[in-house]
Amino acid sequence: MDSNRFKKEVLPLKNKLYRFAGGLLGDDDEAQDAIQEVFIKLWNLGDGLNSLNSLEAFAMKVTKNHCLDRIKARKTVSIEQTKSLVFEHSREESIEKQTELKDEVIHIKHMISSLPEQQRMVIQLRDIEGYEFEEIEEMLGISLNLVRVNLSRARKKIREMYFNSINNGPEKNKSLTV
Repeated sequence: MDSNRFKKEVLPLKNKLYRFAGGLLGDDDEAQDAIQEVFIKLWNLGDGLNSLNSLEAFAMKVTKNHCLDRIKARKTVSIEQTKSLVFEHSREESIEKQTELKDEVIHIKHMISSLPEQQRMVIQLRDIEGYEFEEIEEMLGISLNLVRVNLSRARKKIREMYFNSINNGPEKNKSLTV
């Protein structure tokens, strides 16, 4: 793969890869470093990239593996959820409403970060990044059925934690285990 093709096909994936890495690593600076290293790995593959069915899926898979290696190297147990959940505010919304929405997003991100690793990755790829089930299957190297099962369990657990926190308050929700 020459530099022009790399710039045209790989570099536009930067934002998606960055959001994914940020969600896995929980740190923006570390995610930026990871993406730079992923781009180097992809560049070094050269013409090997030409035979891929989906360059994007392959890049996501390389990013996932690289991030998991970084996490193992620092010996952490949990992975924080992405800081890039986006929601739109209309100009008419009050500061109070915006603050409530931000707090709710932070609360949901915290819930997502408490999920088991595979469920966390599947829910981020499907619900936050918007990938199709088949793409997630290829990226994570798990069966389509396992993708669906993990997504279903993750959504169910988030729903349970959310309604538990509404009914009991955030302090009582801390005792809920994943």
